[in-house]
Amino acid sequence: MKIFNIPKKTLSMLIAIYALIGCSPTVKIEPPDKPIVINLNVKIEHEIKIKVDKELDELLADDELF
Repeated sequence: MKIFNIPKKTLSMLIAIYALIGCSPTVKIEPPDKPIVINLNVKIEHEIKIKVDKELDELLADDELF
């Protein structure tokens, strides 16, 4: 069978190519309508421990430093 003087094998290949082109996926990248919100609930606790040498503690208690 020849349609427009095109062999059957070529015609079937053309139909397959057109089908593959028609089914190609498309990807759209769009910005969101609402802004992106990042909610960080962070609780920071710290504890500072200071060890004072007994001699230094006595020196500060006597006010002899200044």
